[in-house]
Amino acid sequence: MYDVVSVGEIVIDFLMCGKGPMGNPAFEMNPGGAPANVVVASAALGAKNAFIGMVGDDLLGRFLIKTLPKFHVDSTGMMQTKESFSNMTFVDIDEGGDRFFNIVGKGTDYLLNKDTIDYSIIDQAKIVHTPIGVARKQPGYDALFGVLEYARKKGKIISYDPNFRPGQFPTMEKAKELFCKGLEYSDLVKVSEEEMSIITGIPEEKYEEGAKRIFDMGKTAVFITMGGKGAYYITKDEKGFVPGFQVDAVDTTGCGDCFMGSVHYYLTHDCGFSMGEIVRRANAAGALCATKRGAFDAMPTLGEVEAFLKTRA
Repeated sequence: MYDVVSVGEIVIDFLMCGKGPMGNPAFEMNPGGAPANVVVASAALGAKNAFIGMVGDDLLGRFLIKTLPKFHVDSTGMMQTKESFSNMTFVDIDEGGDRFFNIVGKGTDYLLNKDTIDYSIIDQAKIVHTPIGVARKQPGYDALFGVLEYARKKGKIISYDPNFRPGQFPTMEKAKELFCKGLEYSDLVKVSEEEMSIITGIPEEKYEEGAKRIFDMGKTAVFITMGGKGAYYITKDEKGFVPGFQVDAVDTTGCGDCFMGSVHYYLTHDCGFSMGEIVRRANAAGALCATKRGAFDAMPTLGEVEAFLKTRA
């Protein structure tokens, strides 16, 4: 059995790492991609996870397939294609650690095909997690919603993060359409303030109202992440804002994914914590993620989270 199976894009994030021998800017290839980050995050805490995705039959794709098991994520659901090159982004990081993605090429995630997915991996999942980007084109659209339909029929908990990236969709109207379709299947929803506003039309500063609007669509829990400020959550029994933790941020890549992966870990391991405490711990994990460069490599262990919380009691 798997605690979490994630479906979607996995990418190479090229991060500047100084200068090369000729004096030009040099970039290091780091594994990343929001849905992959999520399962790597909960695996770092101790979850047993798997990932389903499509990469190119190229250097980057082979690197990504080999890398997942090193971070304790099963990669047997990974596929390769010769139709396009693996997803890659060049990441700008400002002095405060905030990151900006420069997406290169068409990528391969949207080439995921519903007829070649190993659904037996979905059968073994407690939670199935997905973003929406893979559905921006065919055959990815049918593949993603086919997985969600299958997972729903199998009674799986479905976790959803739109993972909005400017320029990924032809229009904002199309982005909203896909975001709302993904919501139809979801039980657990994580959105940023911006994504909440896109989905509901409610201004970002009215996040409580926006969270309630999404929750009333029949969700089990809704989380609105606000970076270092913290997160707001709502469930049937609880709701509230949980402040974040101030750290010296180096790179905020993957922090929101780390938050959601942490939520998944605590929900699948019968921890006995209230949702408010789970969110506090997820905030701590996300803060720790920001103190290291990259995505996969920045995900904290359970021991690191516990030690960090003891210093912030």
